[in-house]
Amino acid sequence: MTDKKTLVIGGSENPARYSNMAIRALRKNDVEVVSIAKRVGKVLDVEIQTNFPKDKNIHTVTMYIGAQRQPEYYNQLLELKPKRVIFNPGAENDYFAEILENKGIETIVGCTLVMLSTGQF
Repeated sequence: MTDKKTLVIGGSENPARYSNMAIRALRKNDVEVVSIAKRVGKVLDVEIQTNFPKDKNIHTVTMYIGAQRQPEYYNQLLELKPKRVIFNPGAENDYFAEILENKGIETIVGCTLVMLSTGQF
C-alpha cells in the first residue's frame, strides 16, 4: 500500500480522535502520511502541519473536518489533483464531492479505518 500517499486533513494528537487513529492505522499499513490541521503536532513519525503541503504526489485525501471548515481547502485540493477524497463520518459534503467528481477525482463517503481493516483502502 505504500504507493497511496495520504493527506489527512484534521489530524490530531489526541488518541481518542478518529484522525489520530487513522494516521496510526495508515502508518501501520506502511502508507506514507502527510497531515494538516489548525494546530501543529505529531503522531508517530507524522508531523501535523498548519500549512497545506507543497507535495503534489498525494494519492488519497481523507477528510476529518466538517463541511463548514472545508471551503478554505477547496482550491488547494483541486490543484493537488488526488486520485480520491474520502469523506469520513461527519465530514460528508455533497457540494464539494460533486465538484471533485466533475474534475475526475473519485469521492468516497466512508470510513478510512473500516476501509483499511477490510482491505478496501
